[in-house]
Amino acid sequence: MSKKAIERLSAKFADQVLATHDAHGDETAVIKRDRLLDILRFLRDEKDLAFDMPIDLTVVDWYRKREPRFEVVYHLYSVTMKHRLRLKVPVDEDDARVPSSYPVWPGFDWYEREAYDLYGVVFDGHPNLKRILMWEGFEGHPLRKDYPINKRQPITTLLGEKS
Repeated sequence: MSKKAIERLSAKFADQVLATHDAHGDETAVIKRDRLLDILRFLRDEKDLAFDMPIDLTVVDWYRKREPRFEVVYHLYSVTMKHRLRLKVPVDEDDARVPSSYPVWPGFDWYEREAYDLYGVVFDGHPNLKRILMWEGFEGHPLRKDYPINKRQPITTLLGEKS
């Protein structure tokens, strides 16, 4: 690859890149959520970048350590170019939402549902954004650092079970 992925990203989307770092081959770009889908398409479709394998999507909760509270983190890999990139999208607790990456990588469907379920981050435009690990009546988001450890949940019955 003639230029590093973060250099290409910074050149094409200068107004969207908040910070970058590259230590020991670990390329990371912190980006605004405004044009997230454009950035993901660019990374996937550019021949010299070819990030064709979405590896992981998760959320980091920086509760009481920094603002904004959450970062949505994408790990991408290029099978043909054999390089990887981490994207971080900071989001405020009061507006914890990002565009769904489903139109670019349908394989992130489950990961977005998991992040929604466990952290409460909303993925706008997701075709089926509902809980995937917790039951529908579960109150709150259990991986948030301020989730009460002794919180009691409503009692529910299993499907088909007579109460």
